[in-house]
Amino acid sequence: MDSVQPGSTPEPPSSTPSLWRTDLPTLVRLLAGLWIFGTGEACLVLAALGNSPWTVLAEGVSEQTSLGIGEVTIAISFAVLLLWVPLRQRPGLGTVLNAIVIGLAIAVTLRAVGEPSELSLRVALVLGGIALVGAGSGLYLTSRLGPGARDGLMTGLHARTGRSLRLIRTSIEVTVTVAGAALGGTVGLGTLAFALLIGPSVQLFVGLGGGLSPPVGRGRTGMTLVRGQRPRSQSSAPLPAATSPPAGGRGRSPSSTASAAQPPAPSWCRSSSRPSPRHGRGRAGAE
Repeated sequence: MDSVQPGSTPEPPSSTPSLWRTDLPTLVRLLAGLWIFGTGEACLVLAALGNSPWTVLAEGVSEQTSLGIGEVTIAISFAVLLLWVPLRQRPGLGTVLNAIVIGLAIAVTLRAVGEPSELSLRVALVLGGIALVGAGSGLYLTSRLGPGARDGLMTGLHARTGRSLRLIRTSIEVTVTVAGAALGGTVGLGTLAFALLIGPSVQLFVGLGGGLSPPVGRGRTGMTLVRGQRPRSQSSAPLPAATSPPAGGRGRSPSSTASAAQPPAPSWCRSSSRPSPRHGRGRAGAE
């Protein structure tokens, strides 16, 4: 049995929220986040200081096989999606738009912005790109319409283990970078910076966006539901009948109230209270 603390109203059981239908403000939030995400990815490409960790992995696998980087990237994406099954991750509208909008944003940004030649500008693009990817992730993930393939691995591990997004994302990116480098992928300054800084960036902006999911198991007033436990407060418990003052019983003592509530004694008990014949008369007559 579910109980709530006083002052809260338990919410009726509801089905799992849809990841495919939403309102216009949430859809705009999702699209804006994905576009910002893609713009940040384009900044990393323009900096030319090393590929992102997943591209390093794809490049390394391509070096060991006869497949191209594009084909390996698609294969890796499907492999990551298979990891969603034990993590109980579900695709949604954000999963589909992730593959479309981010690619468009990268293409538009690369055409609109030229590649800088100065090292300081390239470093600035790396740092700015990491910040944009984190901000875009915060917007689109907190729209709660489904993550992209690789972000779903992060959110799934976060939900299953309870570890911070910062730790899980950093661990994933570092592992992918090491694996890609071992297979022959090219690692640069931008690769290392992304692997180490993207986790804190994502956690910061997801927190600013309100978190990955609304509070679970709470009433409408924010009181936590406790399964199998009664409310601790005694104000909601019914008062005993003996403590309720009867009508017209003002000024009576507790003993008189209790005696008034008792039923009349049986006739055979009442007869025993009469004066004995050998005494002649009752106490009232003796007085």
